[in-house]
Amino acid sequence: MSVIREHFDILSDGREVEKITLVNGNGTAVSLLTLGAALQSFRFNGVDIVLGFDRAEDYFSSGAYIGTTVGRVCNRTADGCFVLNGQTYHLVCNEPDRRVHLHGGAVGFDKKLWDYDVVREDSDACVAFTAFSPDGEEGYPGNLELKVTYTLTERDELKLEYEAATDADTPVNLTNHAYFNLNGCNGGKVHNTYLCINAEEYTPVTERLVPTGEYASVANTALDFRTAKPIGDALDHEDDTMQYTGGVDHNFVLSRTRGDMREAAVAFSPDTDIRLRCFTDLPGIQVYTGNFLDEPGGKYGLRWGKHQGFCLETQYFANSINQPNFPNIVIKAGGAYKSCTIYSVSMDGKE
Repeated sequence: MSVIREHFDILSDGREVEKITLVNGNGTAVSLLTLGAALQSFRFNGVDIVLGFDRAEDYFSSGAYIGTTVGRVCNRTADGCFVLNGQTYHLVCNEPDRRVHLHGGAVGFDKKLWDYDVVREDSDACVAFTAFSPDGEEGYPGNLELKVTYTLTERDELKLEYEAATDADTPVNLTNHAYFNLNGCNGGKVHNTYLCINAEEYTPVTERLVPTGEYASVANTALDFRTAKPIGDALDHEDDTMQYTGGVDHNFVLSRTRGDMREAAVAFSPDTDIRLRCFTDLPGIQVYTGNFLDEPGGKYGLRWGKHQGFCLETQYFANSINQPNFPNIVIKAGGAYKSCTIYSVSMDGKE
């Protein structure tokens, strides 16, 4: 395992963004940025399977959160507010047309410049990113200490471990917003990628893309991925489940409570024979098919449009803080948050 540290770019305020690349003995390589603790590149068998940027400022100008760590609370919070311990907190509504708070607000964790340390564990290498979110940032209560650790194993697994500690009761829901394209980041639309999601239910959304609070069966809907099918089958045969989303942009219920590590989803490209398996201990996975992608400044001089990437965002459910029948996302003062997600890649038939 080798670790390469190098200069990536300079922000407009003069701060340096660094890139750390982990390379295992198989030649699999992941590049990570101190900006947003982002996954900038994931190269397997000669194919870069994630979208990303070559310029730091593009991470600020893009509204797609490409590859970044997002929080304090990922996904959408209705009306940008919640009540905790009898007090109402008002968050930044950075999707004003929908009147929602999205992915941590105007300056969420995706815009932070994180510190990092390289840690070796036996044959694997880890990069541990740390950051601080002060009390009141984007409207949230409590000081929050953050840590996100990326580990690349010799089994071609990329493990993401999230930790947070707080001095006041506060909601926390962290995820990574990588856009995958198993045909390669220059491989066009993802319609021919097969996807299987190990979920019997999903959480329906309103026209504001906020969950209603209900649980609904995926059976007999375009969102039924319990048996692998091409993503295009859902995109080309939209039904009422996608009335407001323009594609798949839904939370799939892996469990109604927090559980042990489980296989959440499997994707496969018949073009490259690359298989991606996603494991998590979180209760939900937001599957997003890049319905609003419009990125003219991607890496390698590429531009990406609608449906040219898909996200597997492991998470607690959107708007959980306002839905008592959803899993609880509040960390108590002095308490801690921990979660783990693994993205495992292989060639088909070679696990």
